[in-house]
Amino acid sequence: MNPTYGTTRGEHPEPHPADTSGAPGPDAPTPDAPAPDAVDPEVVALATRLFGLARSGETDALAAYVDAGVPVNLANDKGDTLLMLAAYHGHAGAVRALLERGAEPDRPNDRHQTPLAGAVFKGEDEVMEALLAAGADPHAGSPSAVDTARIFGKPELLARFGAA
Repeated sequence: MNPTYGTTRGEHPEPHPADTSGAPGPDAPTPDAPAPDAVDPEVVALATRLFGLARSGETDALAAYVDAGVPVNLANDKGDTLLMLAAYHGHAGAVRALLERGAEPDRPNDRHQTPLAGAVFKGEDEVMEALLAAGADPHAGSPSAVDTARIFGKPELLARFGAA
């Protein structure tokens, strides 16, 4: 007899007297359920494909996935969103498509970097234009786009950001 539950080995305890449903509780495991932290390999493969599309600037395919329900602010294990990857790799068309679908222009990654700071670092003028047109804040992040322009001696960008 199990003194904690009042059952013998292999038996299930009686439900709580207030539970009249007879159904297992919400935390009860189901026989075929995957572990709570298990990740479906097909989901991982799709996410990997999506991040690759953002890096390579495949605008139409990326937009189609987002239009079909992929979260526009999907982020990888480093916090890099689809927008961050497209911006950093200089794909203005993909950046515009993601922004048109609601991507957050100032969402930082896990290192507090923003898409605009990445575009400043890489010298991607067309990407910067798209991000600024969508309301990106040059002071957001750490280092911010302003900080990055200072570090790399880009006075024209400091003037553009109102930080000259």
